[in-house]
Amino acid sequence: MISILTIEREYGCGGGDIAQRTAERLGWKLWDQLLTEEIARLAECPREVVRVREERPDPLYARLFKSFLRGSYEGSLNAHKLKVVDSERILRLTERVVKNVSGTGNAVIVGRGAQHFLRDHPGSLRIFLYAPRDAKVERLVAGGTSKDEAEQLVDTVDRERADFIRTYFHADWPARTLYHAMINTAVGVETVVKLILSLIQTIDAST
Repeated sequence: MISILTIEREYGCGGGDIAQRTAERLGWKLWDQLLTEEIARLAECPREVVRVREERPDPLYARLFKSFLRGSYEGSLNAHKLKVVDSERILRLTERVVKNVSGTGNAVIVGRGAQHFLRDHPGSLRIFLYAPRDAKVERLVAGGTSKDEAEQLVDTVDRERADFIRTYFHADWPARTLYHAMINTAVGVETVVKLILSLIQTIDAST
């Protein structure tokens, strides 16, 4: 029986909206912004600190700072006191939260590498959502983003997500064999929701 749905998505394809609607139809808990909030609570830092570091590798200055800490005697002695909230720490906390959520079940988890953390979970259904570039830009513009900014975001955010997956999971993004289904959201949000629900129903009926 499917008890966990992970939704990985290209930026601007409507993944967040689809995840929310699917969670509502299933009566399951949505772990998207809630996941960010829980990680921030565990890291004892503001939510915004986690939000800007999620799903992307550390920038060069942060990597240099960590290298200094690891290579310095004084730094190695005091690193634990600094509680540096970097991508690696966020990733460790994310894995902890995702695996706790998977133990409870009835949850929709958006991004954050959950598809990798739960790749061997027997009750997980892993979905990848994508769309043509023009459709993604159009969706963002309809939501109030300027066209120039929308084009820049579409081109950069997914590149950061790909770097994140490659850096911390040593995998391509998307790794096609990891997903049960890859869906083009250009067919419409409601259609995608119905496809996911139907897939869950079909799998559950066959088990």
